[in-house]
Amino acid sequence: MVQAYILIQTEVGKAREVALATLEIHGVVKVDAVTGPYDVVVLTEANTVDELGKMVVSKVQQIQGITRTLTCSVVNL
Repeated sequence: MVQAYILIQTEVGKAREVALATLEIHGVVKVDAVTGPYDVVVLTEANTVDELGKMVVSKVQQIQGITRTLTCSVVNL
């Protein structure tokens, strides 16, 4: 199992809509609206890195109101 945090910047006033839309995506574990340079943080899970990449590109980045994403893979140290 691969986990990653997706940090999302949104258009002004769109954080709530984006957060709710991400909850509908299969593989999304948790969604939080946050303050700072990013507006929404999403914890995701997938079986493989390729599956995770496809989720980010074909599902998350297609949500209206998102201006930028940064995907941070979880590593076990």
